[in-house]
Amino acid sequence: MTPIREQTVLVTGATDGLGTGVALDLARRGATVLVHGRDAGRIARTVDEVKRASRGGAVRSYKADFASLAEVRAMAAELVANEPRLDALVNNAGIGTTVPGGPARQESADGHELRFAVNYLAPYLLTRLLLPKLRSSAPARVVNVSSAGQMSLDVDDVMLHRGYTGVRAYCQSKLAQILFTIDLADELRVARVTVNALHPATYMPTKIVESPTSSLKEGVDATVRLVVEPALDAVSGQYFDGTRETRANGQAYDKVARQKLRALSAALAGVDG
Repeated sequence: MTPIREQTVLVTGATDGLGTGVALDLARRGATVLVHGRDAGRIARTVDEVKRASRGGAVRSYKADFASLAEVRAMAAELVANEPRLDALVNNAGIGTTVPGGPARQESADGHELRFAVNYLAPYLLTRLLLPKLRSSAPARVVNVSSAGQMSLDVDDVMLHRGYTGVRAYCQSKLAQILFTIDLADELRVARVTVNALHPATYMPTKIVESPTSSLKEGVDATVRLVVEPALDAVSGQYFDGTRETRANGQAYDKVARQKLRALSAALAGVDG
């Protein structure tokens, strides 16, 4: 792998909780950290904090609301134009079962169910748009921050027009990330770009968790490990519970389900799947 002091890493959702912790850890190791957020004030505060932690690495920022695919596209285009390389992408941005908005079903700017849009479709699109940059910077890594909370997707109703609950919406969006992880790892097997997903820790103290039971450090350590650990150079298409490689929901290993999700995601995001 490329030495961490020569790496450029994009951390989405870096202005809070796990994302901030991951950005700070990588900055302390000397990486160039790209901070993503959706609020200009919080981005500026995070950039200042990460700069103070940096040991020679640079810090730059990118703004996009993941509830809008147009903003994701604009951010990706800006990053591709400005950054000479991208060694790792940490897809961390996401929303919880009831935060924001409470228990009612909500929709994104594009008319998609909000949790599916923010937790899955936006990072799917961002990853697709940044793949050429990752390929040209290889060896490179994609880390998808998922969850142990997983429910099988109804690919015919991923927007949950029927039987909506915030828990179901969240859990199916997180499983969708893992299906995408396995699918993309197969696609990139000879490209020297690895793709892995993880459940970083259970109920960390973040804005989407009401009653924390794990430390933030536990989740940060597990996530950063997938970015920097040399022993994982050839590991791809796996799901980790913390630092332990394990099995996800069985649907993740269903090729037909992954094929259906791949076609649906490409159509919804307007990309070549």
